[in-house]
Amino acid sequence: MTEAACRHIIFHLWTDRCVVAMPVGMSKDQVKQLQAKLNGTLRPSPNLKVDGLFGPRTRTALETLQRMQSRALGNSPGELIAAGAPSASQQTYDHGAEAPAWMAIAESELGQHEIAGNRHNPRILAYHATTSLAATSDEVAWCSSFVNWVMRQAGHVGTNSAAAASWINWGKPTDPRYGAITVIKKNSAGHDAKTGSTSGFHVGFFLRSDGTHFELLGGNQSDSVKVSRFSHGGYTIRAYRWP
Repeated sequence: MTEAACRHIIFHLWTDRCVVAMPVGMSKDQVKQLQAKLNGTLRPSPNLKVDGLFGPRTRTALETLQRMQSRALGNSPGELIAAGAPSASQQTYDHGAEAPAWMAIAESELGQHEIAGNRHNPRILAYHATTSLAATSDEVAWCSSFVNWVMRQAGHVGTNSAAAASWINWGKPTDPRYGAITVIKKNSAGHDAKTGSTSGFHVGFFLRSDGTHFELLGGNQSDSVKVSRFSHGGYTIRAYRWP
């Protein structure tokens, strides 16, 4: 990776002093270079798709390498924080180099969104088709439909329900871990613009947590498939589930 590419990144990861973190102004080709280097450096390889999209798996692989490099170079926690690296409280949960198969599927759907007006996104209708409701509008709450679709694509039987709360007893309980199906409930009553929920319930895939917020990759988050941050004060986590 060139010095020009390094200028767009933030954490010290490479021994050649290239600095890496959330890309600020990185081009798609530069993200591809980063993904290729992560695949060639980490063991076992994260097998990232070299597509130039800086999604959750790319970010997690990058953070894994950051921790490896910091240990090898003997960085103290204070030095890492000063350099912009996440503190222990910010990286409470880590899946390592392995990730459940369904997360690659979920990540590939990032950017799918509702279409305003009378038209409907056919991809969201495909999500709905995996539930008994089988809604024909992308304006019907679809977070559970998205999780059902992703899990079916990964070879698992979901809840067949469009209700987010249907996942509370699905599969088996698990600790908060990367990819865990996570059911949350908004603490205040009323419609939640962030999740499109009127019941207060929402379901998505767990990514990470810190002292104040947690992140989910989910559907119907601001009307799209995206990564969203939720405050611990505003939401209660009702379940973490695993197949």
